[in-house]
Amino acid sequence: MSESLVVCDVAEDLVEKLRKFRFRKETNNAAIIMKIDKDKQLVVLDEEHEGISPDELKDELPERQPRFIVYSYKYQHDDRVSYPLCFIFSSPVGCKPEQQMMYAGSKNKLVQTAELTKVFEIRNTEDLTEEWLREKLGYFH
Repeated sequence: MSESLVVCDVAEDLVEKLRKFRFRKETNNAAIIMKIDKDKQLVVLDEEHEGISPDELKDELPERQPRFIVYSYKYQHDDRVSYPLCFIFSSPVGCKPEQQMMYAGSKNKLVQTAELTKVFEIRNTEDLTEEWLREKLGYFH
């Protein structure tokens, strides 16, 4: 018998943290890494980082477990600078199917809660590079 798809709620303190993060004034790159607490069926804070590059961020992600990342990225294009908020769903090959389903099922709720539009997915943490992110953001001009 297959388990029904579990859509996890977002922890209240995390909702507040994401709201504040959205309106932050700093101009450096920053990330909020989130994971699912399976017992509570909640998306919770895993780690926070200030001044972190995509390459450094990649090193913070577990190789065999999914994670949700909200990343504020200093993006220079032409003569303008913007700070897009990116939602990155890291779902590495080799995760437990049950875990993958929980994350996949909860992704949309988290994206809606955080009110994000730039949503990307990576299947291999090694893919998370500055070039990859710039290429993805290039589609939003």
